[in-house]
Amino acid sequence: MNQKAISQRKLLGVAGLGWLFDAMDVGMLSFIMAALQKDWGLTVEQMGWIGSVNSIGMAVGALLFGLLADRIGRKNVFILTLLLFSVGSGLSALTTTLAAFLVLRFLIGMGLGGELPVASTLVAESVPAKDRGRVVVLLESFWAGGWLVSAFISYFVIPKYGWQMALLLATVPTLYALYLRWGLPDSPRFAGVRKEETVWDNIVKVWSTPYRKETIMLWVLWFCVVFSYYGMFLWLPSVIVMKGFSLIKSFEYVLIMTLAQLPGYFSAAWLIERAGRKFVLVTYLIGTAVSAYFFGNADSLAQLMTSGILLSFFNLGAWGALYAYTPEQYPTSIRGTGAGMAASFGRLGGILGPIFVGYLVAQHTAITTIFAVFCLSVFIGVIAVWVLGKETKQQELA
Repeated sequence: MNQKAISQRKLLGVAGLGWLFDAMDVGMLSFIMAALQKDWGLTVEQMGWIGSVNSIGMAVGALLFGLLADRIGRKNVFILTLLLFSVGSGLSALTTTLAAFLVLRFLIGMGLGGELPVASTLVAESVPAKDRGRVVVLLESFWAGGWLVSAFISYFVIPKYGWQMALLLATVPTLYALYLRWGLPDSPRFAGVRKEETVWDNIVKVWSTPYRKETIMLWVLWFCVVFSYYGMFLWLPSVIVMKGFSLIKSFEYVLIMTLAQLPGYFSAAWLIERAGRKFVLVTYLIGTAVSAYFFGNADSLAQLMTSGILLSFFNLGAWGALYAYTPEQYPTSIRGTGAGMAASFGRLGGILGPIFVGYLVAQHTAITTIFAVFCLSVFIGVIAVWVLGKETKQQELA
């Protein structure tokens, strides 16, 4: 095996484990919300706020750390964000009030929101153009691994040992983050860029004429995808309970649905260098929208599981393509800023999605209506890519 292959594999493993830990935390939150409702007697509105405060933190983190990544480097920001969400997860296991839990979820969200676009930028800048899309989608596939770990922990740990133990297990990434300080090289492209422009100059440049169309496309796409994803997936266990199944059964069904994320990622990774970014995004987002519609209308276990499995398959494949596509829209000097700003705006959708579900459920709105809205949101994202997006398959980064 040649040195380049070893280098790519190590980079993918190091960055991918960071994504796995991120996904483990986000995935457990959907199960912890359901457990907290029983332990603390939370209303559906309060449950919605837990997910939304997490997304507020992600919006702030994506913007702040995206800007920092273009100043102090991708590697340093990657380590900082890992430490932030790991320590926050451990402390949140000790909370006894909703207010304290929400404060810590904000800090955890900052770490999560900052880490994801920076990690994908680091990987995109470190591999050849012919492999870039595939490697970034494979990086995203670690998210499915994290969700699987979170589902196993939630299924086997929360019912027997409580949600606090599940959160304590999420502190493991702290030790991993310290190891990264010595073992991870920074982006070679970033090292070669002269950093003369200010943070404000970078923000203005993202919206300048050469990049305005790309920025509008990304902001609309990120908002629609994040709004629908967090609205649907953070509520998945609770929605299954609303459809008449027990809490334990809902954990079991979500675990099965989560398994479908892996083939979703791997198929997208295979297609993205063959059919292109736009094809994968449009196809997988349409699959997401159709699956969401049928999941909302499912009235039997067979329909629920089939549509839920397809929803996981298509939605997470689309996420992989989104993270591959985003850094390719900007030159190296503003890539962290551009990707971070798009992700930050998208996180506003993550704030609204869980609150939207919570309040509509409280108003006794039908689940079919709620999922129809998410279906429409995803189709708006499809239109943005189709009309405004450019194909970047195997193109050298600027």
